[in-house]
Amino acid sequence: MRKKGLSVYITLAPLVIFILLFLLVPLISMVISSFFQTEGGSFSFHNYIEVFTNPYYYKSFKNSILISVISSAIAMILSLFTAYAITFFKKRVQDRILVLANLTSNFAGIPLSFAFIVLLGNSGLFTILFKELNIGMFSDFNLYSWTGLILIYVYFQLPLAVMLMFPAFHGIQKQWKESASLLGASPFQFWYRIGMPILLPSAAGTASILFANAMGAYASAYALTGSTYNLVTIRIGALISGDIFAQPQLGSAIAVLLGLTLVTAMLFNEWLMRRVRRDVK
Repeated sequence: MRKKGLSVYITLAPLVIFILLFLLVPLISMVISSFFQTEGGSFSFHNYIEVFTNPYYYKSFKNSILISVISSAIAMILSLFTAYAITFFKKRVQDRILVLANLTSNFAGIPLSFAFIVLLGNSGLFTILFKELNIGMFSDFNLYSWTGLILIYVYFQLPLAVMLMFPAFHGIQKQWKESASLLGASPFQFWYRIGMPILLPSAAGTASILFANAMGAYASAYALTGSTYNLVTIRIGALISGDIFAQPQLGSAIAVLLGLTLVTAMLFNEWLMRRVRRDVK
């Protein structure tokens, strides 16, 4: 028995060491660094005061929250219809679509931005094609704008939302619809009284994950717009890499506040899901 317990500890040791070295140690170091104005300086709240009093920094939070909420809302609405539509396919087709969604959700960062630039950039394939065909519908579209950023965010958010929402739609049994229909309920009444209450906890959890996913996105936005748009992750990257001059302590303070924002969103989602489940019961 002791040998079995010892073998379990030995098996888990690499994972524990990995978590300590690459998660806890950087996290603790970041939190400690955020309370020092300079390396080797004295303990202070100067970095946090700077973030809350400098419009440049708190506007970056406003922009990041705004683009995260908008892209998450669009991805959620589209995923509801997409996930529901997938349930009508055969099991073999469903599996292939989900594999494709999984691959697409991981296609993010610099490769994704490069793909969009090749297709929809100033000299992109479709941009030139639309000009040659005199199609003016996309003449005002600018990939390097807020619209372009939201488009890219929705692109990598949508497959993730579909994968998370599909099991919820798949759990709605065909017999439930038939029973509701036999009792005289219309399709709208079925979804309003039965379907949506069942889907709400999954939808709330998915929305929370999408929000966190968008708030932490860096490479896609930076590769597309550089430092043009004021987002939290871009500000942290600039302060650490030192585009003008490095301020890693200030970057750590912003990173801590970003982490607190995500934790708050998760806790709010947990509270919301408990209320929804209680109301459903």
